[in-house]
Amino acid sequence: MKITKKKLELAVAEDILSKKQADNLFDFLKALPSTGPSFDFTHILYYLGGLIAIGAMTLFMNLGWENFGGWGILIISLIYAGIGCKLTENFKKKDYVIPAGICATFVVALTPLAIYGLQQAMGWWPDDTMYREYHRYIKWHWIYLELGTLAVGAIFVWFYRYPFLLMPIAVTLWYTSMDIAVMLTGERPSFELRALVSMYFGLTMTLFAFWVDIRSAKSGDYAFWLYLFGVMTFWGGMTSQHSDSELSKFIYFSINLVLIGAGVVIVRRVFVVFGAIGCSIYLGHLADEVFKDSWLFPIALTAIGLGIIYLGLLWQNNERKITQTVRSYLPLPLRELLDERTE
Repeated sequence: MKITKKKLELAVAEDILSKKQADNLFDFLKALPSTGPSFDFTHILYYLGGLIAIGAMTLFMNLGWENFGGWGILIISLIYAGIGCKLTENFKKKDYVIPAGICATFVVALTPLAIYGLQQAMGWWPDDTMYREYHRYIKWHWIYLELGTLAVGAIFVWFYRYPFLLMPIAVTLWYTSMDIAVMLTGERPSFELRALVSMYFGLTMTLFAFWVDIRSAKSGDYAFWLYLFGVMTFWGGMTSQHSDSELSKFIYFSINLVLIGAGVVIVRRVFVVFGAIGCSIYLGHLADEVFKDSWLFPIALTAIGLGIIYLGLLWQNNERKITQTVRSYLPLPLRELLDERTE
């Protein structure tokens, strides 16, 4: 729970705190170093600048860089990386956690470009594809760039422990899942195989994110980006599966309901968002195919919607009791995680 000046004033009005205690507490909390992102102008500037710099060396890389040749690309990448490391250290010493994490992430994001330059310089690059295609197309030989990025990312996470460093790692794992499909087939994989690989790889990443979430509960939100790309990859692969069976489609709907429930339990919105989209897709299928032109379907759907609202009211009135009962059956590390997140 975010503590604001307004909330402290309400506590003063209820005689929970004195005016002086409230002011002192607010000044104390405000002086603490920020360890996580928040929606304020300072952090927006941090992330906007950081993402522009990262995008310049990744998504928006143009053909002009190819004129530098392999050694030129490698040397320039190393110079940029040195600047990024220097800024990371400077920000770290001054307790500017967010800028330090963004600069460290910038260095990790440079890794595939540096490896590409090295391979070009040494004559190891297997075809005429260029680096700008790394973020656009699936190729088996990207795997060397991805493994190198994962290795550098793991080293930086070990030394700096900034949650934002998990962003390029999560993206790279996502890329790896698609390139693995190419390696399994030896050729361009079918859409069905890519969807299947994405689904299982996304599930694995999501479970790994859950493990990271429990292990790092008291030190920072290291699981956010793993959850985001894990759920997105799993859900995308699952949604891309083709089936003419109504039972399979209902199972798909049920899995999305489980995602929503899991998101509520572990307080992760990404589960709820994708689960809600999946449920909407299934209801749209029912409206367009199963109950097409049926006057009863909209009425039944309205009743279901109102019923869910009523369940929401029951939940609100009994939330504490239900939450305590459910959490009593959970493992201790997970209970501690949820208690800390919902404080």
